Amino acid sequence: MKKNKVIIVMPAYNAAKTLKKTLDDIPKGSYDEIILVDDLSKDDTAEVAKNLGLKVISHDVNKGYGGNQKTCYKAALEDGADIVVMLHPDYQYDPRLVPFLAGLIADDVCDIMMANRIRTRKEALKGGMPFYKYFFNRCLTITENLVLGLNLGEYHTGYRAFSKKALETVRFELDSDDFVFDQHIIVQAAACGLRIGDIPVTAKYFKEASSINFIRSSKYGLETLLILFRFALHKLHILPQKIFKPKASGDKI
Repeated sequence: MKKNKVIIVMPAYNAAKTLKKTLDDIPKGSYDEIILVDDLSKDDTAEVAKNLGLKVISHDVNKGYGGNQKTCYKAALEDGADIVVMLHPDYQYDPRLVPFLAGLIADDVCDIMMANRIRTRKEALKGGMPFYKYFFNRCLTITENLVLGLNLGEYHTGYRAFSKKALETVRFELDSDDFVFDQHIIVQAAACGLRIGDIPVTAKYFKEASSINFIRSSKYGLETLLILFRFALHKLHILPQKIFKPKASGDKI
């Protein structure tokens, strides 16, 4: 059987202090390549990554979290990835899950896998998740499950894995360049009938771990509700939208 090529992509911004710790915890042999995309960091993230032997792509302008992911996925597909795992280099998520996320895709169980940070309320809050984030995470996740017809434990994790099929199906190039990109791509996947699963992961919150403030979190929440509303209009054939339709054969990524 042909071995799946697993590429880890790291959307990076000011991750110089945490990158090596993240790399050290990734199980050896669980990936073929790591691509780090530096979004015009103010520190020496790109230089540290190069010294650690990673393939580095540096943006000339800050493209935002979603814009960074677009570069990540395009680069991974261009390098022949069969499975793409997105792992933040800020050491917030447990890197040891890489082979499990990739494995469930390799075994054709799912097309997309997500790491769920909220196994229990106690564990999430003990890990440092602010209560307001926990509360709105739960509210949005319940709403998304109802609207999309899924039963996922969390939609707002930044630790995900995608099959080549998934990334070649959804029109992620049409998505937001901001944080709500994470929701756009999952809503698109649901609209296209892709199989989405999740497994639990512990997450840590500390000074160097990336996180958005209350105002940006509120904007993100409203934008999440907006993409769900657009999805509902599409599914009801009231306002069909290209963003939710699978790519046609020959479409550029």
